[in-house]
Amino acid sequence: MTSQTKADMLKNARTICLALPEAAEHIDGFGHAAFQINGKSFVRLGESEEGTTLSFKSDQETQVLLLQKEQFFKTPYIGRHGWVSIRNPRNEDWEELTELIQEAYLRAAPKRMVKEWTQQHRK
Repeated sequence: MTSQTKADMLKNARTICLALPEAAEHIDGFGHAAFQINGKSFVRLGESEEGTTLSFKSDQETQVLLLQKEQFFKTPYIGRHGWVSIRNPRNEDWEELTELIQEAYLRAAPKRMVKEWTQQHRK
């Protein structure tokens, strides 16, 4: 995996995450980016021998559905809490990832922010 691909993934994640109200980027002790709301992570980026990963908070039902797709896998250590990861997402994955990241944000956000978000984004 080239560093440009990693940089593009970080750029995409930043664009999506930081557009969400009060979301902030945090860099952990290993240099990995995490996106948080009120100190609670909803998206994390990491690296392994297989490439760069994007992990996000999910519920158990969504996790089961996503794990049926080849590109998704249960996030090590925190997967039992519903976290799902994707390694080296392709361009066509980002539309779905945007929705999944927004859902992850809503799982971590305070109730008042969830209510505001829901009211603003009713279809």
